[in-house]
Amino acid sequence: MLWPRLDGTASFELICRMTSSLITSQSEFDDLCQHIRTAGLVAFDTEFVSEFTYRPELCLLQFATAERCVAVDPYEVPDLSAWWELMADDQTMVIIHGGREEVRFCLTFADAPPCRLWDVQVAEGLRSRSFPLGYEAIVKRVLGREAHGRETRTDWRRRPLTSGQLEYAVDDVQHVLEIYDRQRQWLDKNQRLPWAESEMQRMIDEVSAERSPESWMRLTGLHRLSARELAVAREVYRWREAEAAAKDRPMRKILRDDLILEMAKRKPTSEADLLAVRDMNRPEYKRAAPELLACVETGMSLAKSELPVLPKSLDEEKTHDEQVIGQLLGLALANRCAELNVAMSLVGKTSDLRHLVRWHAYGEREGDQPRLTQGWRAEVCGDLLTDVLNGKISLRVADPQSDHPLVFERRDEVQP
Repeated sequence: MLWPRLDGTASFELICRMTSSLITSQSEFDDLCQHIRTAGLVAFDTEFVSEFTYRPELCLLQFATAERCVAVDPYEVPDLSAWWELMADDQTMVIIHGGREEVRFCLTFADAPPCRLWDVQVAEGLRSRSFPLGYEAIVKRVLGREAHGRETRTDWRRRPLTSGQLEYAVDDVQHVLEIYDRQRQWLDKNQRLPWAESEMQRMIDEVSAERSPESWMRLTGLHRLSARELAVAREVYRWREAEAAAKDRPMRKILRDDLILEMAKRKPTSEADLLAVRDMNRPEYKRAAPELLACVETGMSLAKSELPVLPKSLDEEKTHDEQVIGQLLGLALANRCAELNVAMSLVGKTSDLRHLVRWHAYGEREGDQPRLTQGWRAEVCGDLLTDVLNGKISLRVADPQSDHPLVFERRDEVQP
């Protein structure tokens, strides 16, 4: 993929002197979308409130091109489809910061994922050891400028918006294109541009997977349940999701995760059993008791062949051996990331190390190949970690004062 950059004839100072405005009419918004389509490159951000509805409520959209920097009021502009179509097409490059929620909005309103996306937060983790960095920190690091503080306590649903709120909101996109351009040039020069392309797509895929029929597997603590209990948890989870969507309320306010797991363990057969669980003795749960008991009954009545099975990465806790080996690999990974100046938390997590140990050391080869041995991660650490597991590598402390003090040497290279 060819990543676009800002027109070299345009001064970055122009970005800082852009006139900003609040768009409140459909015609102005349609003109903006046409401008974005022509520009082909846009910074994008949103303000939203997520505490009260099934999906976060979109309260403001902010856009910046090399010529314009504006906010759009979705309460005044009735049809935003022109933008969501742009975000999902294969022509418009969209630059975001920590933009998982923006991806979710695109999936909701365009019924499709973004096609060309760059997240400056992710990109910064590929050229430094800091991830995730807040917007102000990235502006300071990349551009040496100060960004306005966040309006973290603002209720973005309230109108009218103040000039201060709009200033803060627009500032969230004002510097993004210049940050993107500098990141892109650095990553290209250091042969890491393919890393960025791969990682942006992985982020989109992860967010898209949240809406799969198997999203119930994200519940914490499932590995402690039997197959039959998993079936009950799945039925209750799906009831909760349908109920949240129907009532437009957050899922956690319909039924907490821990109560789903407790219900799966207890498998109540009567209203008295169901409401005996601590925190279940509420009027809304009593009203929902017949539906919840029906979920339990459905899970209990499934044939053995229909019971869910967790992926290997979720179905067991670490053994002591896995934990020790994982810690050793964690040292190797941390040292390697420090050496290359890339964020370890972006390269791999504890679960990734565990997957590699099970795959390589214990021969558990079901499912996908470990992520640490694929793509750009294999470049960073794949061979090193597998060689450590194979006993081909020894380590020693070379320079205790260094930020990567360990040296990993092939055993045939170690001096006697």
